[in-house]
Amino acid sequence: MRKTIPSLFVLTLLVACGKEPPTQDPHAPASRTHADPLRAPLGLADVELVKADGNPLTAKKAALGKKLFFDNRLSKSGKMNCASCHHVDKAFTDGQQFSQKDSGKRNSRNAPTMYNVGYYPELYWDGRTKGLEQNTKAAWTGQLGGDPAAVAAKLNAVPAYEQEFQAAFGAPASEATIVQAISSFLRTLRSGNSAYDRFQNGEASALSEEAKKGMELFMGKAGCQTCHTPPLFTDRLYHNVGIGMNAESPDMGRAKKTKNDQDKGKFKTPTLREIAKTAPYFHDGSVKTLREAVKLMASGGIENPHRQAMDKALLTDKQLSDEEIDQLVAFLQALSGDVPFPAPAVPE
Repeated sequence: MRKTIPSLFVLTLLVACGKEPPTQDPHAPASRTHADPLRAPLGLADVELVKADGNPLTAKKAALGKKLFFDNRLSKSGKMNCASCHHVDKAFTDGQQFSQKDSGKRNSRNAPTMYNVGYYPELYWDGRTKGLEQNTKAAWTGQLGGDPAAVAAKLNAVPAYEQEFQAAFGAPASEATIVQAISSFLRTLRSGNSAYDRFQNGEASALSEEAKKGMELFMGKAGCQTCHTPPLFTDRLYHNVGIGMNAESPDMGRAKKTKNDQDKGKFKTPTLREIAKTAPYFHDGSVKTLREAVKLMASGGIENPHRQAMDKALLTDKQLSDEEIDQLVAFLQALSGDVPFPAPAVPE
């Protein structure tokens, strides 16, 4: 049974009587209005973050990483930062089909949400990096064209950063501490406290009637929960749903990493949390609206010769009506979280 925190009035009485107030349960979800970044929001309290060897999560590291995420000093040009492709108002995506790199070139895959990435053992659409530290370094040096040694020198020349790196790591800025700080911040980007979570927590009015019907479809007839498994709404696995496989030169996805023909056309199952804010959809950003994406998946995706037996069995036409598609969309919209995100002040 979880501990509960008493009201300010009760705390005052306890202190006045010389009694110790109860300790706050570190596993309890953070409140909706004053979220502690190190604690899981409502709906994710029972999900464990992927352990980061050598980089235990601390508030000081996360606060430092949050500033670095928004700092143009990390890029080669000095004109971009991590948030250039991961906008707060778009659930840390950018609303484009393909993000532009610091070099001016475009990526070949869509920028996914950064919410809940701390729960994934493998990152990128094809899972080519293990853990956030690898992913952070790859994105920093690739997407932003960052030179770790040069960036570290710039940061160490800023007194505020010099103090914060010492406070967080007992060491100056370096490739390792910069990567660890940003990775720590990303682990605190957890989307919960959605209407769905509040409904599951006993708030019957949190979901509309249409969304409730959509939830029933999602968990039943439409079969969505098989791959988009609550509470993360992803199975963290890879599937060939056929997106982009009808192109002249299709992206073979996970097979590029594994060199296994059975992985051709497979991409990581994206989380559906925050899905209403993250258009366009799929790894190639080819579908503009959520309704189109739902309808495409409900119809079985796109058939192609590389689809394996398991995905063929999962991806069948569910024969949903337009009304049922709308109900599913209403449910997916109820997966948008309510977690405050105060913007950081980047040191001058």
